[in-house]
Amino acid sequence: MTATTEEIGDYIAAAGKAAWEVPDLDPNTPHREIKTVGIIGAGTMGGGIAMNFATAGYDVKIVETTQEALDRGLNVVRGNYQRSSDKGRFPQDEVEARMGRFDGRLELADLAECDLVIEAVFEDMDLKRKIFTELDSVMKKGAILATNTSALDINEIAAMTRRPEDVIGLHFFSPANVMKLLEIVRAHHTADDVVATCMALAKKINKIAALVGVCPGFVGNRILFARQIQANKLLAKGLMPWDVDAALNTFGFKMGPFQMSDLAGLDIGWSKGAKTDNPIRDMLCEMDRRGQKTQAGYYDYDENRRPVPSKITAGIIKNVTGAEPATMSAEDIIEICIYPMINEAVKILEENKAQRPSDIDVVWLNGYGWPADKGGPMFYGDMVGAQAVLDRMEELGADDPDFTPADTLRKLAATGGKFTEIDTGGLKV
Repeated sequence: MTATTEEIGDYIAAAGKAAWEVPDLDPNTPHREIKTVGIIGAGTMGGGIAMNFATAGYDVKIVETTQEALDRGLNVVRGNYQRSSDKGRFPQDEVEARMGRFDGRLELADLAECDLVIEAVFEDMDLKRKIFTELDSVMKKGAILATNTSALDINEIAAMTRRPEDVIGLHFFSPANVMKLLEIVRAHHTADDVVATCMALAKKINKIAALVGVCPGFVGNRILFARQIQANKLLAKGLMPWDVDAALNTFGFKMGPFQMSDLAGLDIGWSKGAKTDNPIRDMLCEMDRRGQKTQAGYYDYDENRRPVPSKITAGIIKNVTGAEPATMSAEDIIEICIYPMINEAVKILEENKAQRPSDIDVVWLNGYGWPADKGGPMFYGDMVGAQAVLDRMEELGADDPDFTPADTLRKLAATGGKFTEIDTGGLKV
């Protein structure tokens, strides 16, 4: 399928509009009143999330475990606002007005009267379970309890409370004060008015929302994981990170898988001495090559954070994989990395964890830098055709059962159907 720039633009606009529509939610569902927002964690995510609310005029209570961490977080927030003011985006007195909406605290109990609290701590289930157990005992009745987890089971988190109907996922993307996407994750018991309130709130803080269901990684990261697994497999075949990234850059991504990993930090979800399913990453981290923040990760970085292919990384890859240096066409790299994303998106729809195919495109366009001229994974699937995707997935699935072609993919290939027209009945929790 070929598509004009105008047709792609019309599709993206329609997809963005449709994402706000929740078919099984009564439009007259009342909203809970949100005046004060509590944020747990003043780090990169917590501070960025808090900025969205302070910018929109909400009073924000932000909690950290130490005064030092709290002061550091609030100083970063002030610095972000100050830079915006210095660039002429708003006057200096607006910096003070926004900072005046912050109230730093050191105890969770200080959030008791907040209407909404968002937990933004490390991706550690035990820690989140502990926090929600405490929130259940201190928060006022009717408060919305949200987690910013990017992949963990929100049903398990909600089970730590006696009010799972008040628990929801609000997955902001980093940097949270800049990125437009907000994945709103509806758990098994989340009440309708909590969903309605959070969808409306997303608009008030100038986000683009997509309502999704609970599964590992939700919609965005689950698809990202599929791409990353295939990218890592290419390294095991003798390709280098810069080979893979260059192909994805050609496709239209500003950052390929390994460039993105270096930006985020290779030590996310890693601890010293850990042996994970990514031994290359483990070895890089053990050498304190943890990404841009240490000026070395998959790439070496100069003082301006410009990436340079690394002989050290090349040696590590050779040492870990034993593979001889190899080459592959950019077209093959793109298909190996992109087609599994399409297949995983289809599986998400089969499991009813997304409302509609276009919502998946909204997530990837606004949260992960999917190139606009390719419309999103589902739209791009229609551009290349289901048969082409199926052929590649048959090959990859033979090597790894996790990448077996989705049943619906097979049906589309057999009937000439479109990814953007898949209808599996919408979101079900």
